[in-house]
Amino acid sequence: MKRALLFMSLVVPLNTASSQSFSPPQPPSWQLVAWMPGEVRCGGTAIAAAGVRRPFTAIRWGTGHATPAAATYRFRIDAAGRPLSIRREGMAAPWSEDVAPSLAASRFAAGAPQADCTIRYTLRATPPEETPVGDLISYSLTPQSGKLPPDGWARIQSPTASCLAEPRPRPLVAAYPNFDTLPATPGVKHWTMVAYDQDSRGRPIHVRTTQGTGSAALDRAAVRAMRKSRFTGGATTGCLYPYWRAPITLAAPEPPAQDALRPVDGNCPHSDDWTTPPTLRYPAAYQRRAIEGWAVVAFDVASWGELGNLRVLASEPTADFGEQAIHVLRSARKPASATGRSGCVDRVIFKMGYGGFPPAEDPA
Repeated sequence: MKRALLFMSLVVPLNTASSQSFSPPQPPSWQLVAWMPGEVRCGGTAIAAAGVRRPFTAIRWGTGHATPAAATYRFRIDAAGRPLSIRREGMAAPWSEDVAPSLAASRFAAGAPQADCTIRYTLRATPPEETPVGDLISYSLTPQSGKLPPDGWARIQSPTASCLAEPRPRPLVAAYPNFDTLPATPGVKHWTMVAYDQDSRGRPIHVRTTQGTGSAALDRAAVRAMRKSRFTGGATTGCLYPYWRAPITLAAPEPPAQDALRPVDGNCPHSDDWTTPPTLRYPAAYQRRAIEGWAVVAFDVASWGELGNLRVLASEPTADFGEQAIHVLRSARKPASATGRSGCVDRVIFKMGYGGFPPAEDPA
């Protein structure tokens, strides 16, 4: 077969009308998509939205997707200015996993509780050459759709930088701030990008911040830490290094008493008699922002112990916790009984553990 293919390639005529020219395959195109928060209205009146957090961005490969241009969310604002009871209108839009969590991490003016609030998000999709550099850095630190492609990194890194030339500098002493002493925001990840050059002895010089979320304390601590670091490789220019302060936990509002929502005509007293206990699976978008939540779920139990007719009675701070609670309970089983049970109610508590991970035990 190899000889036949070789023979055919030799007899194709050159410089004729039937000749074909071949181009190397082009890398697939991509865009950075961002759901941009817009006007907030409560009871039909526009209110200030300065404290609304932007959702994390994502990557869309290709440009031929039919994507909704807008998405609307409903919520209320409590007396502390916290958005609660967040619900999406209609079907979920692509790349919108962080919209509800980002709204849950937002804040409005305290002392003015509001009901019947809406916010409209519009989709912004930009190719890498038009995307703000800060958005590219932010995506690289919290990637939602795989690693940032090389042409995205090319926008971040200066074309004249020698820091990427081989052999690249390697850390000998890597200093970091004491992040626990820095101010933190519930549900919000703060970051700063530090730029520096390096002298012949591997000491960072000309250390400065170039992009970030505006945390002055983190900026100062990052610059101090970089000045204490040491590297191999001799004199270089245009080096970059990011530091970030993880969000601290945004606790859920107090859940109602479990029996408060129990149907009066039910025959299912509360008990923890599971033959297959529920396994807590924390919703990833909320774990990323360290946001806690809860849901109260009602269900019936068949005589053989299977749960059915699952429905959410209440959930906070968003409806996503109710949807996740349904998934948590769907695979659980109760003991078999002669008649089954109806009107069962259980709470599923989603609680962050030490280090930003859910606890090992199931708090359902």
